[in-house]
Amino acid sequence: MGRAFRQVDVFTDTAYHGNPLAVVVDGAGLTDEEMGRFANWTNLSETTFLLPPSTGEADYRVRIFTPSGELPFAGHPTIGSCHAWLETGGAPRDPGMIVQECAAGLVRVRRDGSGLAFAAPPLLRSGPVDEDLLGRLADGLGIGRGEIADAEWADNGPGWVALLLRDADAVLALRPGRLPVDTGVAGLYPEGSPYAYEVRAFCPYEGGIVEDPVTGSLNASLAQWLLRTGRVTAPYAASQGTALGRVGRVRISADDTGVWVGGSAVTCVTGVVTL
Repeated sequence: MGRAFRQVDVFTDTAYHGNPLAVVVDGAGLTDEEMGRFANWTNLSETTFLLPPSTGEADYRVRIFTPSGELPFAGHPTIGSCHAWLETGGAPRDPGMIVQECAAGLVRVRRDGSGLAFAAPPLLRSGPVDEDLLGRLADGLGIGRGEIADAEWADNGPGWVALLLRDADAVLALRPGRLPVDTGVAGLYPEGSPYAYEVRAFCPYEGGIVEDPVTGSLNASLAQWLLRTGRVTAPYAASQGTALGRVGRVRISADDTGVWVGGSAVTCVTGVVTL
């Protein structure tokens, strides 16, 4: 059966400079095994499948797969899936607010200038990080424990531990080895820079690590942490992907409804897949 397909570059307005996402626009009728097999074949960090919503509050439902399993929520798949849904004729009940259903619940997405922005989901785990784990993370990153200025659990689904280093240059200088958990690292740029901080995201994989080019879930939880602790003020932009030759840009805003994580998306591949 032929199904509409998009490959979208997310958190960039220039194709091939952000984080790619595969989107099967009509995932109805596919089994978990078929979705997982296709996601493994694309070999992208995430592949999504759009489905009719199971609740009247949502405009569409999305399932998010990595090559090895399913995620309840992820940020760049939220922006990219919504972009593909709108591009292929999706019409939200409320023109000003799209509601996406995923395994983590309902996620609000609004149009944000030239792109989209999602409401940062609540954290599943927050608070201090055990000193033993911090020591292992420092070793894995190839730095001393004293180079970690602050740390918190920042888990909104994928399971992030967030670390703050002394500055953006320290983040860009990292050459990590093995890490025990998904780890996000940030470092502030000097005042007056176009970006508030630089972000890098590292995930354990098959005995080593992979680095994600631009990470919506991590940027959501980082923003909540750094805004709460007064290290940044919204609105601002964060930079990610520099170390990989990408130009990822994440827009952060905040209002009385919460923190919003925004970015542009560009369609790079349009076609039909047989599933």
